[in-house]
Amino acid sequence: MVIFVTLQADLFLFQPKRRNCRMHLLFIFLLFTALPGFSQNGYDIIIRNGKIIDGSGNSWYYSDMAIKDGKIAVISRNIKAPAKKVIDAKGLIVAPGFIDVHTHLEGDETKDPEAKSFIYDGVTTCITGNCGSSNVDIDKYLKWIDSLKLSIHVATLIGHNDVRKAVMGRANRDATPDEMKRMEEMVDKAMKDGSVGLSTGLQYIPGVYSKTPEIAALAKVAAKYNGVYATHMRHEGDSIAYSINESLTIGREANIPVEISHFKCSGQNNWGRSKETIGMIEAARKEGIEVTIDQYPYTAASTSVSILIPDKVLADGQDSIKARLRRPEERKYVTEELMKILKRRKLKHFGYAVVANFPADTTYNGKSIEQINLLKGRRHKAKYEAETIMDIVSSGDASAVFHGMSEEDVKRIMQYPFNMFASDATIRVLGAGVPHPRGYGTNARVLGKYVREEKVISLEEAIRRMTSLPAQKFQLKDRGLLKEGMAADIVIFNEQEVKDISTFEKPHAYSRGFHFVIVNGVLTVEHEKHTGARAGQAIFGPGAL
Repeated sequence: MVIFVTLQADLFLFQPKRRNCRMHLLFIFLLFTALPGFSQNGYDIIIRNGKIIDGSGNSWYYSDMAIKDGKIAVISRNIKAPAKKVIDAKGLIVAPGFIDVHTHLEGDETKDPEAKSFIYDGVTTCITGNCGSSNVDIDKYLKWIDSLKLSIHVATLIGHNDVRKAVMGRANRDATPDEMKRMEEMVDKAMKDGSVGLSTGLQYIPGVYSKTPEIAALAKVAAKYNGVYATHMRHEGDSIAYSINESLTIGREANIPVEISHFKCSGQNNWGRSKETIGMIEAARKEGIEVTIDQYPYTAASTSVSILIPDKVLADGQDSIKARLRRPEERKYVTEELMKILKRRKLKHFGYAVVANFPADTTYNGKSIEQINLLKGRRHKAKYEAETIMDIVSSGDASAVFHGMSEEDVKRIMQYPFNMFASDATIRVLGAGVPHPRGYGTNARVLGKYVREEKVISLEEAIRRMTSLPAQKFQLKDRGLLKEGMAADIVIFNEQEVKDISTFEKPHAYSRGFHFVIVNGVLTVEHEKHTGARAGQAIFGPGAL
């Protein structure tokens, strides 16, 4: 303002020719000050010479981009202004920060607040609380996230399993009217506190004991606040059609958008069924149900070993499970059910199940159930492997990687336009266990293997699925696109170099090719090295008061 007044006064102190010169100076000054985000100190960051892929699905174009106060201030060719930091993005792609719609951060946030396994894979926002598992006090959780200051943003769903546990424990029965009322009140409060929707994990205890009307009633509460219903369905193998129909029924009855998590066809006997399952999603959308899906780009899943055990054996607490598994008649029943799994999969052994982390004995980590059984000195027969599975579950359970999907199905699902990419992972800590590589390399794998090498989808389409589509689905209104005024969450990567390094055998390796990552306008990765910045924040859902 002082400069402006001085220049104005000077206009009347000089001869006409000099006055014209001053007029030009004034015009230039006013032009710069009129630019969004401009101050006398210029911009915080200017990105020059980048190939912009804005997240909309449109083709790339060349442009500069200026960032100020956490926002994208200007997108224009040849921005002529000073900046505290200038990034030369020549030869690199500039895209919105990736949004991972299916993560499980709970309990691991403090293990690495820099969230390097996500940041080095281009992820700037995570949605947690999936598969029915979340913090129940959403207000307390999101305030804690803001105080913790991660390097990524965090939004959360409210998990049905934890709501049910808080009211009913692990009981294998229907909820009473009073219990339903209490669960509905919990979901209502969670939505007001900032949850982005309701999640279910219907293969897990106690969600597996709930029936469709219970879930639909809770989904109706989330729908009042414009939330999403995100579901880990009851079955992703033999009964997948039934499970998809249940998900769609809930969406229809509750009038709520549906997100079907980690969409796949599990088990060798179900290979090729993606034609059928994608067809069901397409038909539902034609009917008017707002259903989308997400996927991790691998042929193996990951969950707990106890997923192999019949549901009724897992009711109540760990003491009850151990007591049941001591009974000869119960062990006989469980063994018979486990043999049926192998028969359906057309397998002779449980070699497809590989332990990722067994706290009771970490020497099991990285070994299959088949291998562990032999290490225990048991005979190389499936019924003895069943004994090994029961021993693991009795000893507190273990996480495991389950190989059992076809590459053909992975690619067919990937080509579906309303499918997002998600890691289904928590924050990884280098050297901890032998986890699924998806926790390190989901986005890099899509961009390197499926876009660059195999050309399953285009680069622009892949980025749309990682950015604007998830932002639209979960109503992250100022993210997911590169537009003036949007939050400055940005990834800058080399499309020829980007690659997932993490493998099933050696999972602890960060992705490569993401040269710069900006979170909330703060440079968080520079030349593929984390700067230590922790500019992430809690993101609140549309019902937040």
